[in-house]
Amino acid sequence: MDNEVYTFAVKNTLNEIRNICPEITGTFMFREDGEIIAGDNTTSEKIMVRVVDSLDSIFEKSDAIGEVDCITFEGGKGRLKIFRVNDAYLVTASSEKADMKYVDTVTHVLVPTILKLLEKICSTPLQNSSQKEIEPKFDMDEEMNKPSEELIKETAMKKLEEDAEPEMESEIKPEASLPELPVNQLIVENLGGLLVPSDTVRIDNEILTQWANLYEDSKIEEVEIGTFDGKTTRCKVKPIKDSKYEGKGIIQMPEKVQLALEIKKGELVRASPIIGGGG
Repeated sequence: MDNEVYTFAVKNTLNEIRNICPEITGTFMFREDGEIIAGDNTTSEKIMVRVVDSLDSIFEKSDAIGEVDCITFEGGKGRLKIFRVNDAYLVTASSEKADMKYVDTVTHVLVPTILKLLEKICSTPLQNSSQKEIEPKFDMDEEMNKPSEELIKETAMKKLEEDAEPEMESEIKPEASLPELPVNQLIVENLGGLLVPSDTVRIDNEILTQWANLYEDSKIEEVEIGTFDGKTTRCKVKPIKDSKYEGKGIIQMPEKVQLALEIKKGELVRASPIIGGGG
């Protein structure tokens, strides 16, 4: 994977953060030397450069006070927060109405997770484009189980199609097939109560509807949940009842399921529908 693909993956992640947290008005990442990695679709390069330049004096003093891990600026119309992610910094601007606990949960979980996965695929992800890069080989089947698999597969397939000979294209016979199972990244939220089944999770009804529409309005009754260290489990699924969690990328999960996956509230998991397996 080259720098262009890495930057594209980071940009997609930042756009996804804004989709999950509409209260975030802008977000971008830059390296310690001030070089901008990527920003979301709505944040202009001019603004990103201006913010980085204004932070120069602060980072110049970091040698005296120690490394800067997190800075928050509060104003009358919102907040600007910068926090360190490995050898880079993530900048998020949010409105005054933003739930900062939720914003921090999303950014502190999603971004480091994606960067860690990219670093496994790309041997030198933060290397400047002027330097030579070694493109490592990786097992596509293994990477398909990770959140960045859609990006990697799409890029690889596009490259194969561009290099393919006309004779190869003629050998591909169109077949009617089911669409690839969608995978959603969701944040764990506790689900408790006396009458709550221990084998059932709850997901936003909009996501369930999208899944059903992909498979001729099939009723989604079960879901497979996976962690980033390879643990998986199969649960029944129902729509979220509490309106405050709608549209926020949440999966409500009973304690029994959390223990089985060895995870807890605030962590990130993958969820995909099980088609034809509901009972």
